[in-house]
Amino acid sequence: MNQTEKFQRLRALHTSSEAFVLPNAWDAGSALLLASLGFEALATTSAGYAFSVGKRDSSTGLSRDEILENASQIVAVTDLPVSGDLEDGFGASPEACAKTIEMASQIGLVGGTIEDATGNTDAPIFEMSHAVERIEAAVEAARDRNFLLTARAENFICGRTDLADTIRRLQAFEAAGADVLYAPGLPDLEAIRTVCRAVSKPVNVVMGLSSLTCSVADLSEAGVARISVGGSFARAAIGAMVRAAREVRQHGTFTYAGDAIPDAAIRQIMLPTKDTQRED
Repeated sequence: MNQTEKFQRLRALHTSSEAFVLPNAWDAGSALLLASLGFEALATTSAGYAFSVGKRDSSTGLSRDEILENASQIVAVTDLPVSGDLEDGFGASPEACAKTIEMASQIGLVGGTIEDATGNTDAPIFEMSHAVERIEAAVEAARDRNFLLTARAENFICGRTDLADTIRRLQAFEAAGADVLYAPGLPDLEAIRTVCRAVSKPVNVVMGLSSLTCSVADLSEAGVARISVGGSFARAAIGAMVRAAREVRQHGTFTYAGDAIPDAAIRQIMLPTKDTQRED
């Protein structure tokens, strides 16, 4: 698929009667694994990428260049549409958000998210009018670029458990032209249902962030269009590695290998390299 076709495919996935899962890859290898399992589109994850390079997930700790370089590696290995985790747009100004959308489109992303979080613990959320201006600028940048813009209201993961304000923000982002709306950290299915009823654009819900145990069917019934997993697949992979390492360190055994994906299977998924003679 070319970039226009990928954009059209991603947009069409949001119109199904059942929510679709948009899993988050953190590098080229995880993207290939997810694609091999039949997912129809992918997203990136700043958290998963941060873990892989030994950093904390933070818009102040991760540069736009490195996030886009990571995303470009994911785009390069799959023919699936990819939506990028673009943090806060890598700058407080509307102009910074617009520039990030332009750069994201140039590397082949056909969608991406912009948050209303500031990264400042004393004032964690942008004031409403400024948050809307940022989304308006991102929408304008996305307009002629085959780019599906998701606007995120970060209240609940920034300690502001105000559902009414979250809905007001999502409604304002919808009015500003955002294609998809997203409020990570909603506490339960009823809150999710309330958000979906309050807006007319597709809603993304993230799973794996908390102990919330809704199924795809539950979320579809509540009105959700798209389900992402954030950094939780990356954390699950790290968890498996830590369990294996603890077994070896504490017990001197290697039974973890029984659950590992066979080398032959993963070799079938990964791209071939010029040097295929050595096997470790």
